[in-house]
Amino acid sequence: MTTLASGTDTLTRDALTVLQPGFTGTTAPDWLLRRLGEGLASVGLFGRNITSSGQLAALTAQLRAERDGVLVAIDEEGGDVTRLEVRTGSSFPGNHALGAVDDVELTREVAHELGRRLAACGVNLNWAPSADVNSNPRNPVIGVRSFGADTELAARHTAAYVTGLQSAGVAACTKHFPGHGDTAVDSHHALPRIDVPADVLTDRELTPFRAAIAAGSRAVMSAHILVPALDPDRPATLSRRILTGLLRGELGYDGLIVTDGMEMRAIAGTYGIERGSVLAVAAGADAICVGGGLADDATVRRLRDALVAAVRAGELPEERLAEAADRVRALARWASTARRAPEETRGSEIGLHAARRALTVTAAPGLGSPETFEPLTEPPYVAALTPVANIAVGDETPWGVAAELVQLLPGTVTGSFSAAEGKESDAGAGESAGRAALQAAGPRRIVAVVRDEHRHPWMASALGTLLAARPDTIVVEMGVPQAAPRGALHIATHGAARVCGRAAAEVIAGL
Repeated sequence: MTTLASGTDTLTRDALTVLQPGFTGTTAPDWLLRRLGEGLASVGLFGRNITSSGQLAALTAQLRAERDGVLVAIDEEGGDVTRLEVRTGSSFPGNHALGAVDDVELTREVAHELGRRLAACGVNLNWAPSADVNSNPRNPVIGVRSFGADTELAARHTAAYVTGLQSAGVAACTKHFPGHGDTAVDSHHALPRIDVPADVLTDRELTPFRAAIAAGSRAVMSAHILVPALDPDRPATLSRRILTGLLRGELGYDGLIVTDGMEMRAIAGTYGIERGSVLAVAAGADAICVGGGLADDATVRRLRDALVAAVRAGELPEERLAEAADRVRALARWASTARRAPEETRGSEIGLHAARRALTVTAAPGLGSPETFEPLTEPPYVAALTPVANIAVGDETPWGVAAELVQLLPGTVTGSFSAAEGKESDAGAGESAGRAALQAAGPRRIVAVVRDEHRHPWMASALGTLLAARPDTIVVEMGVPQAAPRGALHIATHGAARVCGRAAAEVIAGL
């Protein structure tokens, strides 16, 4: 293990310590190992860094050979947002499915098993759970990542998730403070704004974060959102009123505050990542997450130098930077010594068990009931009506029921249909997609798979076209089931994880 480089002064080491950069490749590049020797204390992992659990374990061992106490962070929510299983889909349903079941002990078990797998691979900080109350059904970035639209439900499951994850020795990072649920803009693309009174924020958005703090969440992630009732001038990540006044002062939180990715356009497109990082630390953030899109030594050097220069210019108090670095090191010490609860007996079965419990199955009026549904015995045609994926989820992770139905009903055929670029709100584009799906299906029974039908007019139109011609179509909704159920059988999975697809396929095939 390399000791800290003797030529690195305290100020520079502290500036490196507060950074959580990413990198490309499945082994650690030389520049990253060198920075670990100079004081870098955290590394962020993404899907591009992972091919298998064995490879991930070897990668984290390589990092710890350079710095034993390094924090290895990952964005592993389970459900739609997975990095461990980015190429196959997750073995765990996401928050919305767990909220649909509403069994806090199940949520704790799922989080514990997910944490156990992370810990076995050498990961000790998870940027999860999402504590956002999905109060705006048109939210383009939270959706099924939320436990639901009910505040108390979100609060109790957030606490259970934190408890389960940390019992496996992995620090939870509850996000996105002070709450990203009531937005209609994705902060990856622009700066969202939440215009609600302070008392609504207190009663709705902040309640799950209070529960997370009470449960001992070791980290909290800030949101790149403007909340005028709290601070009319700066987004939460850069707001001293929100991070220090509200989170530290009023809510009494003393753990690590991590920023959301600073390369997201809400910050990078308004303040720039260097200026934004300085303002975030000055506001009370302790760790700067960067690396989802920027993942190189030049970025680390730029941010390190910006923090050092801000201290020397009197723009950032040196004590604030030192305090932030100390909190990072404190979490690293906790992660190195965290005691793990005994392993659960259900282990790998818990994810599929939870996904099965999360299903909501209904039938269209006049077409019988779920109890009288006759399972398919012949291979169907699966028409996936595919929206543009949000950046948090990514478009590389497979979703749907086709792969699972191919296993259960060999010979199943599938096709993907979407609106042309820029036509997401065009119902006419949906009619064209629906007609194309009908032609491709031929005489086969159709299984139509949608994701957030209520947010995509073209998708609703395509589904209407299918059902008008083929009322026996089975519909699987793998997003938030906000639209009224349609189809001979309607299956709401409350998420698009692989196990959610498996659970739906089992119903269709009568297992």
